[in-house]
Amino acid sequence: MSQTADQPNAEQAAADVPPHRYTPALAQQIELAWQDRWEAEGTFHTPNPTGRLSAGFERVADRPKYFLMDMFPYPSGAGLHVGHPLGYLGTDVTSRFRRMDGDNVLHPMGYDAFGLPAEQYAVQTGQHPRITTEANIRAIRAQLRRLGVDHDDRRSFATIDPGYYKWTQWIFLQLFGSWFDETAGKARPIDDLVAELDAGTREPAAGTNPSGLPWAELDEVSRRKVVDAHRLAYLHEAPVNWCPGLGTVLSNEEVTADGRSERGNFPVFRRPLKQWMMRITAYADRLIDDLDRLDWSDSLKLMQRNWIGRSSGAKVRFGCADQTIEVFTTRPDTLFGATYMVLAPEHPLVEALTAAAWPDGTDPRWTGGAATPAEAVREYQRQASRRSELDRQDTGREKTGVWLGVTAVNPVNGRELPVFIADYVLTGYGTGAIMAVPGEDTRDWEFAREFGLEVVPTVERPDGFDEESGAWTGPGRMINSSNDEISLDGLDKAAAIAAITEWLVGKGAGEATTTYKLRDWLFSRQRYWGEPFPIVYDEDDLPIAVPQSMLPVLLPEVDDYSPKTFADDDADSSPEPPLSRATEWTTVELDLGDGPKKYRRETNTMPNWAGSCWYYLRYLDPADDERMVDPALEEYWLGPREPGDVGGVDLYVGGVEHAVLHLLYARFWHKVLHDLGHVSSEEPFRRLVNQGYISAFAYTDERGFYVPAADVVEKDGQFFYEGKPVNREYGKIGKSLKNMVTPDEMIGAYGADTFRVYEMSTGPLDQSRPWETKAVVGSQRLLQRIWRVVVDEVSGSVRASDDVEPAEETLRALHRTIAGVRDGFATLRFNIAIARITELTNHLTQAYGATSPVPREVAEGLVLMVAPLAPHLADELWTRLGHEGSSAWTPFPVADERWLVDDTVQVAVQVNGKVRSQVSVPADADAAALEAAARADEKIAGYLDGATVRRVVAVPGRLVNFVLG
Repeated sequence: MSQTADQPNAEQAAADVPPHRYTPALAQQIELAWQDRWEAEGTFHTPNPTGRLSAGFERVADRPKYFLMDMFPYPSGAGLHVGHPLGYLGTDVTSRFRRMDGDNVLHPMGYDAFGLPAEQYAVQTGQHPRITTEANIRAIRAQLRRLGVDHDDRRSFATIDPGYYKWTQWIFLQLFGSWFDETAGKARPIDDLVAELDAGTREPAAGTNPSGLPWAELDEVSRRKVVDAHRLAYLHEAPVNWCPGLGTVLSNEEVTADGRSERGNFPVFRRPLKQWMMRITAYADRLIDDLDRLDWSDSLKLMQRNWIGRSSGAKVRFGCADQTIEVFTTRPDTLFGATYMVLAPEHPLVEALTAAAWPDGTDPRWTGGAATPAEAVREYQRQASRRSELDRQDTGREKTGVWLGVTAVNPVNGRELPVFIADYVLTGYGTGAIMAVPGEDTRDWEFAREFGLEVVPTVERPDGFDEESGAWTGPGRMINSSNDEISLDGLDKAAAIAAITEWLVGKGAGEATTTYKLRDWLFSRQRYWGEPFPIVYDEDDLPIAVPQSMLPVLLPEVDDYSPKTFADDDADSSPEPPLSRATEWTTVELDLGDGPKKYRRETNTMPNWAGSCWYYLRYLDPADDERMVDPALEEYWLGPREPGDVGGVDLYVGGVEHAVLHLLYARFWHKVLHDLGHVSSEEPFRRLVNQGYISAFAYTDERGFYVPAADVVEKDGQFFYEGKPVNREYGKIGKSLKNMVTPDEMIGAYGADTFRVYEMSTGPLDQSRPWETKAVVGSQRLLQRIWRVVVDEVSGSVRASDDVEPAEETLRALHRTIAGVRDGFATLRFNIAIARITELTNHLTQAYGATSPVPREVAEGLVLMVAPLAPHLADELWTRLGHEGSSAWTPFPVADERWLVDDTVQVAVQVNGKVRSQVSVPADADAAALEAAARADEKIAGYLDGATVRRVVAVPGRLVNFVLG
C-alpha cells in the first residue's frame, strides 16, 4: 500500500468550502511568506556576547544561554525522508519554546560532507565530489527551510569548506604536537617532553626507545623517533583490515562476519601497514569516569563503558626459551589450572618463538599437517588474515590453531605449557597472549578437547557436575592451587586473586594492572575525498608538521578519484591512494625554518569522523579565520556553569547508531583541547538525547528483494507489486527498504505545519514510532480548528474580542493547558503538549461555536502555545490578532496557579474497605463534610440502612470508609 501522500482534496472540492478556511493551499502560501520574512528580518539570528556576530546582544544579555543542536546530516543525493526531521523538529520546537521562555538560544545546522558516497559517484562519473556534495547540501538546506526550522543560517558550514577543514588540520597538529603525561593525567605540549628529556628529569616511556641508549647518546634521527613514539597522533605499523579489491583499509565495522567487505563483498585480509593512529587509549579512564558527570541515558553510557572495556587483573610473565611471554588475565587465581598458552597469530613474538622442527612425538593434531612449525605458522597466519575479528570471536566457531613447537614455564608450579597460535585470541585486547585454563573457560575447554590437552580444575564444582559437559564458569572455592610457598585452596575468588597477585609481585613474575578493550584510533584512509594531513616527510622519512601559516593544505585536482585496486586475493599488495598519483602535489618545496627543501606530502586522508569531532565549536563563529574558536565565545556557550560542571552543549540530539564512535572520538578530541587550554569545558555534550526511529511497511518480492512501497497495492487483504504478490514487513523507514516518504510529499499535500504537528504528536522524542500517512489528516484538522478559533472562515475577520470575559471554566482550561504544554515541551514529550492543546481547542470550539467572539486572552494564549509546533500558522494568527512581527520572541504563557487548583474533588466512599461509590465535594471539605456527603449518597445510604456503623474513617481529599458491625 502506498506510503506517499495523496492530496486531501475532499474538503477543498466541496462546493461549500468557506473562502477563509485553513486549507493546504492557504497553509503553503502562509508558510512561504513567513519563511521569506524570517530570513529577511533575521528573526533567528542569535547574537554572540562579543565579536563579529554580537549585534543585538544587549537585548539578550540578561537571558540565560541555551545551546542545542542536532547531529548534522550527511548530504546524500536522496535528501531527507520523514525519519530525518524527527530530531530536527524536536530541537526546533525546543529552541522556539526556550527562546519564548526567556533564553538566548543558539540553534545551528551544518553538514558532514566528506564521505564515501560522493567519492564513489565521482569514480563512476568523473564528476568532482565537491560538485555533487554541494548540490546535495543546497537541496537539503531547501528542505530544512521548507520545514520552517529556526536555524541561524549565518552559522552554517560544511566540513568540506577549506575555511573549516583548515581548523580540522590545526586540531590534528595539536594532537601531533602533544603527548600524554601519565603523571599529570593530561596532554601536554611535546616541547615540554623534549625539554624534560634534555634536562634528564624524564626518561623515554616504555617501548619508545628501541635502542635502549640513554637520551643524551641518541643521534638526532633517533631522538625524533623517540619523540614521535610519544605523540597523541603517531605513525604505527599495526594490523589492519586490508581489502585489495577496494584498494583501501576498512574499519572493523566495514567487515562482515565472514571476512569480506560490507561494500562489494571482497575478501579482507589482516596485515600490518603503517598508518596514522590517535592515542585515544591514553584517555580511557577519563572517558569512562566522566560519563558519571553527563546527562546521558544509562543505556548509552553502558555502551561506551562496554566499548572501552576496562578490566582489572594481573599481568603474568611466562618464560619461553630466551623470551618472555606476558599475559593479562582477570583471573590470576586460576593460574594453577593453566595447561597451555595461546598467542594471537599476529603476535610479534610468534616468529622468534617458532621452533625449527617438530619435537619427537608431536601430536599430529598440533601440526596443521605441515612438515615444520614455520610452515604451519605461515599457513595458519594466512588463513587467520582472511577472517574478520567478529568472525574470530564467534563462540560457535570450531577452534583451530597450530603449535609453535615450544613450551613456556608456568611461574606458579614450573609446569611446561605448550605454546600455540589460534585465531580466537586477538592482538587488540590485553597483550595478545593468554594462559589457557580449560577447566574454567569455555573457549579454552573447547580448544583443549580439540587438541587433546589436559584439563585441571581449580574451582570447586557443585555436586553432580559432569566434567565432560564443559568448563565450570560458576563460583566456588579454590582447589588444586598450591605450591611450597602459597596455597589458594579454600579461598574465595576475591581473596585468591589478591593473594596470588601479591605472590607474583614478590617473585617478579607479575603485577596488578588494568587493561582495556579500547584500541587506538586508526586515522588513515586511502581515499581522495577527505581532509589532507598537514604533514610532510623529510629525507629521513620522518613526519614534520606543516606550519599553521600554511593551512589549509588543500586537496589537489586529480583525474582519477579511486584508489588503486588489486586482485581480490592479493593479500601482499599495498595501498596506493588517489593522492599518490598527484605527483606535482605530493612533492613540494617548503621553507620550514632551515631554508627551502623538498618534502613528500602524506597521501592518505583523514577519516570522515574527523570533521564531526569538533563542529559544535565552529558554530560559535564559522567565519573566524584567526582561531578555531574565540575563548570568550566558547566560555559563554559551552563553559562550566559552576565548579565541577563539565560544560558542553546543553542539548545534543541524534541517533543511537552514533552512541560509540562519533561520541567517543568527539569526547577524546575535546579533552585534548581542554588539556591544552583551548577550551574551558571538559566535555562537548552536557546532555544527549537519542531520538527514536520512524518505521513503516516495506515489501519484498519472491526473491527477497525490496520493492518500492509506494507502488504496492492492496487487494482483498493481499499486497501486490506490478501484479505479483509481495510479502509485507515492518522496518526503519529509509532508502534501503524502499519505503521512503519524503517531507516534500507531505508538505505538498498538507503544508509544513501539519507535517510538524503530526511528527511531534506520534510520541516522546526518544521513542520510536510508526508512520501512517493516512493519520496526518488528524493533525491538519486540529490546525483548522485552531484557525477557526481565531478567524471566521466565512468573513475572514478576527473573532478575538477584548469585550468578552472568559468564564471560570475556560480560564481553568486555559491555564491547565499552559501548565501541561510547558511540561510537555520541557520534557521533550511533545505529544503531551499537543494533546493538551487539542483539549483546549475542543473546549473553545464547544464554548464559542463558529461565530461567537472568543476572549482575546484565551485566543492569544492558544496561539502562543502552538507557536513552537506550528510556527507559520501561529505567526500568521499573531499578526491578524494585531501584533507586529513574529511571535518567536514573545514571552511564552505562564500558568496562574489559582486556576490549577480544583474547586471540587472526587472522593471514593468505601463500605468495609470496598469502594461502593464516589461523591463530589469541595476541595477544602473537612472530615465531617466528607462523612455528611457520603451519607447523603443514594448508594451508600442503601448500605447503611439498618446497619450498625462501628467506625467512620474520613481522609480529606481522598476517601471515606464506613466500618459496619
